Amino acid sequence: MERLSVALGEYPHGQALLDGDVAVDGYRVEPVEVRPIIAAYRRMIRDLEFDMCELAPVSYLMARQEGMPITAIPVFLNRRFHHEDVQCAARSGIRVPRDLEGRRVGVRAYSVSTGVWVRGVLSEEYGVANEKITWVVDDDDHVEGRAPANVERVTDGRSLGELLHAGDLDAALTGNAGTGRSGPPRANWTDTPDLDGEGSYPLFADTGVLSADWYLRTGIYPLHSLIVIRSDLVERDPGLPTALYAALVESKRRHLAADPDWSALPRFARQARQIDGDPIPYGIAANEPSLHAILRYSREQGLLDQDFPTDTRTLFADGDYPDA
Repeated sequence: MERLSVALGEYPHGQALLDGDVAVDGYRVEPVEVRPIIAAYRRMIRDLEFDMCELAPVSYLMARQEGMPITAIPVFLNRRFHHEDVQCAARSGIRVPRDLEGRRVGVRAYSVSTGVWVRGVLSEEYGVANEKITWVVDDDDHVEGRAPANVERVTDGRSLGELLHAGDLDAALTGNAGTGRSGPPRANWTDTPDLDGEGSYPLFADTGVLSADWYLRTGIYPLHSLIVIRSDLVERDPGLPTALYAALVESKRRHLAADPDWSALPRFARQARQIDGDPIPYGIAANEPSLHAILRYSREQGLLDQDFPTDTRTLFADGDYPDA
């Protein structure tokens, strides 16, 4: 039986696969614990260290563009909305989204998922010219070389949170890190600075209402991870993507049978109410609006070439992926 090394974040809906309760025919799944999971993203892209790995969606798209030998299956273990992410410095005077133009805004890395989704929302929903914002980063992109000229690197060793509280940033994209909101274990939230909520205020009020309204109007439900496989494994066994997809669907089914209300992940329970449906839909058809949005935003923000394929089916390995 062939060994299959797997690196995933801490998700109860993926645990049955990691525990061996759900089998992949012909393979012995060997979990590799990487905490925070973002460290596995870099190791996968730069060294192809794992056979199967969770990966940020924009990093995957950029890696595909660079010809890296990985391919994906349409399993999206983590999702969330982003209106609540924009925190403004106490003395910034920012009141509406267009006030961000001409300002310095912190984000962990330019291509991080939170940044791409927030910039997309700011541009499409509120007319913000993202090119008029100086984006201040304190970490490297997983796939380097695409950051535009209006990106500035922190050089004095201070964190984005420290810069925001000192007033040296006008705003920062914080995600759920350090806010005390319910969600997956903190190890899954390392794409954003760790703020304690003091000395800053949210740009948007009633973020839950805004997110639900955006979803109802657009069908976009932001992706935060997908599953990639080394391309050589797929070439050797074309049935592997379908088998892995089926195993992860079954793992999710078993979790829902035990916890139908998502009590283990209150944030997912809240998002299920916002979209009035499954908080982590798998499959291509069920995720078309979100896939098209992340492609569009990535092109608009200079992370993908304009001729990058727009057919969402081409993003994934050939396989059988019924919505689940």
